[in-house]
Amino acid sequence: MKELVEYIAKSLVDYPDAVVVEEKRGRSGSTLILHVAPDDAGRVIGKSGRVANAIRTLIRSVAMQNGERISLEIE
Repeated sequence: MKELVEYIAKSLVDYPDAVVVEEKRGRSGSTLILHVAPDDAGRVIGKSGRVANAIRTLIRSVAMQNGERISLEIE
């Protein structure tokens, strides 16, 4: 799942080398933390958070097929 988020983020940003995805596992599931360059934050979030919500929806649907729970935070 980490690789999927990294691939999507690198496709959206101007500085793909600055994209870093961390994974933290907890009792209720995994949390992916996406770090991008400050100039690219707007591209990943999108207007009113539409791009970010689309990425969250995509990874949640893939995770549900695998019987997992996952969330995404963008920093």
